[in-house]
Amino acid sequence: MADRDPEVQALLDKKAIEEVLLKFLRGCDRGDPDLVERAYWPDGWEDHGGTFDGPARDWVAAVKERLKTAGLMNHLASNMVIDLTSATTAIAECYILTATRLNGETGPFDVRTLARCVDQMEKRGAEWRIKRRTMCWEWNEERELSETWARGGITTDPSILRRGAKKPHDILYTAVA
Repeated sequence: MADRDPEVQALLDKKAIEEVLLKFLRGCDRGDPDLVERAYWPDGWEDHGGTFDGPARDWVAAVKERLKTAGLMNHLASNMVIDLTSATTAIAECYILTATRLNGETGPFDVRTLARCVDQMEKRGAEWRIKRRTMCWEWNEERELSETWARGGITTDPSILRRGAKKPHDILYTAVA
């Protein structure tokens, strides 16, 4: 195959990195441990901002266990900037806003958290993955459950709503023919 235009290759590499990072978040939200694991190189490192600092394989193993019983969560990625530092290395910065529903001693509550990840990405062969993730926590907010579905504007009967779920029950896995 002929060499690609360097600008086109840079766009393809940035898109591939973005896909890795977004599919990692999908894996967390849908309880799909394979997507979480595929984001890291086997020799990768995870510095989870004070809650874990060690081999990514150990962190992924812990996440896989947590995903089995994790409640509803949604991760939203924004302000993603990817700087290619060479043909096989890059630095990706991304803000992640997470909405999570948890059960506490007094009942369910909602948590919103903003974190930021700086990922050292590495390309091996044609594949990009995280070589080292460094995360920091920006802010956190918690509140008692207050779900009225736009005060009835969406529905007054939430039991009729199709809701997000974990693999294999989510629409990602069931709506594809």
